[in-house]
Amino acid sequence: MFNNLRKRWRAGVVALAALGLGLGAVVHTQGASAATWPTATGSVKLTASKSVSGTLDGGLKRYVGSGALGGSGQEEGQDPLFVLADGATLKNVIIGSPAADGVHCLGSCTISNVWWENVGEDAATFKGGSSAKYTVTGGAAKGADDKVFQHNGGGTLTVSNFAVSDFGKLYRSCGNCSTQHKRAVVLKNVAVTAPGSSLVGINANFGDTATFSGITIAGDSSKKISICVTYKGNKTGAEPTKLATYKASTGGDGTSCKFTSSNVTYK
Repeated sequence: MFNNLRKRWRAGVVALAALGLGLGAVVHTQGASAATWPTATGSVKLTASKSVSGTLDGGLKRYVGSGALGGSGQEEGQDPLFVLADGATLKNVIIGSPAADGVHCLGSCTISNVWWENVGEDAATFKGGSSAKYTVTGGAAKGADDKVFQHNGGGTLTVSNFAVSDFGKLYRSCGNCSTQHKRAVVLKNVAVTAPGSSLVGINANFGDTATFSGITIAGDSSKKISICVTYKGNKTGAEPTKLATYKASTGGDGTSCKFTSSNVTYK
């Protein structure tokens, strides 16, 4: 039995190494578990948005905004620390405070092993077209007064092996952008620590979908965190109308919010 356990442990370590998650990783057993935050290897101040094409490996340095990027509040229209071109990858980065508007993806992108110590306006905003594929794998975010991930463009965002704590919404499909899209989000093996309001907010009237598996929620004994909230979005800039709220106990509607109670575990 002990030999089998050792083999499984080694297999897990190899899998994490293959993903490039490093020592600061989200470690899983069944479902998800809390993140082990990495120690920064250095510090970089950005006074202007840094454009990324290809791959930027930050080596787990802490990047913070300075000067014009010195804001850490919720003001709309802030510039991001990083702008990812279509097809770009950002990995092994710690985003400290002030974080401005985090990361912007202009097309398909990969965000791997990125850690937001204190989310500013948003951790990441996705702006690609209808066929864009965005991937967030590994890493974590905390201290988001409102949203962690903002989806303004089209396409599909997949978030896996990620941890979030002390947040408003983990994901929001833009409810009142002047150009609207049918959007999709997939959450797999996500560790959630209260307080938080909701995991996902989507626009049912535009055909948005959210799919969940391996969700673990800690510190929410009253089960207040909503799993999926649907809205009637618009293109006018008006506040969108809330339609329905789905909790772990009820499961989703199977159309917009795709999950059952077995997809959510409380600790």
